[in-house]
Amino acid sequence: MDKGGLALYGFSQNNHQTNPPQDTAVTSQHVDGNDENVERGNWSSKTDYFLSVIGCAVGLSNVWRFPYLAYRNGGGVFLIPYTLMLALIAMPMFFLESSFGQFASLGPVAVWKAVPMMQGVGITMVLSSTLIDISYNCILAYSLYYLFASFQSPLPWADCFSWWGADETCSRTPKDPLCNLTLDDGYFEIVNTTWLHVNNETCPSGAEINIPHQSPSEQYWDKVVLRRTSSMDETGELVWYLALCLLLAWLIVGAALSKGVKSSGKVVYFTATFPYVVLIILLIRGVTLEGADKGIEFYIGSQSDFSKLADAKVWKDAATQIFYSLAVGWGSLITLSSYNKFHNNCYRDSIVVCVVNCATSVFAGFAVFSILGHMAHVQEKPVSEVAQSGFGLAFIAYPEAIAQLPWSPLWSFLFFIMLITLGLDSQFVAVEAIITTLLDQFPQFLRSKRLYLTTGVCLLFYFLSLVCVTQAGIYWINLIDHFCAGWSILAAAILELISLSWIYGVNRFIKDIEMMIGERNWLFWLWWRACWVFISPCLLTAILFWSVVTFAPPTFGSVEYPVWATVLGWCMTSFCIMWIPIFAIVRVVQAEGSTLCQKISAACTSAPDWGPYLKQHRGERYRHRPDSTEDPNCIQLLAMP
Repeated sequence: MDKGGLALYGFSQNNHQTNPPQDTAVTSQHVDGNDENVERGNWSSKTDYFLSVIGCAVGLSNVWRFPYLAYRNGGGVFLIPYTLMLALIAMPMFFLESSFGQFASLGPVAVWKAVPMMQGVGITMVLSSTLIDISYNCILAYSLYYLFASFQSPLPWADCFSWWGADETCSRTPKDPLCNLTLDDGYFEIVNTTWLHVNNETCPSGAEINIPHQSPSEQYWDKVVLRRTSSMDETGELVWYLALCLLLAWLIVGAALSKGVKSSGKVVYFTATFPYVVLIILLIRGVTLEGADKGIEFYIGSQSDFSKLADAKVWKDAATQIFYSLAVGWGSLITLSSYNKFHNNCYRDSIVVCVVNCATSVFAGFAVFSILGHMAHVQEKPVSEVAQSGFGLAFIAYPEAIAQLPWSPLWSFLFFIMLITLGLDSQFVAVEAIITTLLDQFPQFLRSKRLYLTTGVCLLFYFLSLVCVTQAGIYWINLIDHFCAGWSILAAAILELISLSWIYGVNRFIKDIEMMIGERNWLFWLWWRACWVFISPCLLTAILFWSVVTFAPPTFGSVEYPVWATVLGWCMTSFCIMWIPIFAIVRVVQAEGSTLCQKISAACTSAPDWGPYLKQHRGERYRHRPDSTEDPNCIQLLAMP
């Protein structure tokens, strides 16, 4: 098999070079003298890692999705299924992935030397992450545009200003409906509500004519920011100012990752902590506003409805929210932990990060709904009519609420820079996972060219994401999110659990973890073993089955997607998942053995050089594992039948 085939079907040939020569590309300029692993490098400090993983876990969904789910699913009672799903799914998965990456010091693809037959799981993680990366940065571009627009007073979306093209349907308050009234002479006349009141008339049932209405913030979002076309079939033009904001977003990501975890680990000191500062400021300002108590009560108080616990959809929403919020199944946690020192306490890190993530979601809800409550009070509406999630909350509802506050440009600036920092942390890790995968596969060629690789990846992703800043760009973002952030990640997570618990062996995996954090008694492992072997896989399988059964074609508001778009979405999902069976089949075909069972068994057996990256950490269990420097042909054992 040629070198290209080895790169695709084998594992990287650099692994476990304990004492690499300094004149080779193995040791790069991004490794310093304090690093334990002189080939790949380590985090400069424990704080760098901790803030990076906090930034990865705490993202946009904590602010723009969790509060909405909480009020929709029973208010405070939603915390019961949310906390249970944290304990049963998210925390076990987080601990598993952090341990997996730290033990081998390898990225999400190369780490599958543990179970070579399942290497396609790593490929699925990276490909899903790649597609989401392309669209995710466009959300940062939107936030950057709003950030720059915040340097105006009044804010441009504060009213229906003619200079940005507001039309007759734009109004800060809903317009009264008209009435198609039948007069005494048999003629019809369209009259307004005022005429009816003056003449003591009432509008007959079915004769009301509702007038189309958009708030200034909604029309500004559609007509100015997106310049949205009527459907995905109409691509329209490239929105040049969004393209420039997108370029700036990718420049920020590229600069932060220019030296890998050495540089991104410093950037997160700001990007991971600043959102908390803003949330505290917004909460303090929000609770002082009139009507804030109604918003908070709506979020977590009077809406508490224990009957919601009997609704399976509430449990499904809780499970999916905590699963995606903690970024498990994407390869991001494996990547971050692979740069840890071998004896880092990954167990303690997992517990702390999971708790911080959930606490942030709950805290963000108070900051969001206190201001939405004030907005509902000013407009004399129920809170339910102003509460939204996703794009609706971030770019319509919350900006509209902020525009009604004194010093609104300041609050707008703080809110959107918070969104930017929340999004950047997640984007740093997602792109780093892709770069790490490439570095692990082609270390001799790429490790010394880290800066060029990062530049090339960011530049490529920028051009690929330009379709998302056309006038139909929001449809593309929604399509990618609908198909690529669901089934493929759930499938990868389920197979990851099965592979490590049932094929690799849960007892063996636990012994690997104890090599890093020290031995624990059987009682300590009882819960984790139960979750990894049975509880978490079953719950994730149920969620996957539910998602497939309840599948509905994507829509954006009232706009339905064309058939070709839905087909394209299925193609993207298939492209991400198909590598799992492809790699499994290839491994079985290449494996030694005279029968199918023997071949499958051989394909599931760990690679000869699987184990801790550095020789001094291998102990008795892995001391006979060959180094790639000692046995340059070990890769061929995997690539040849």
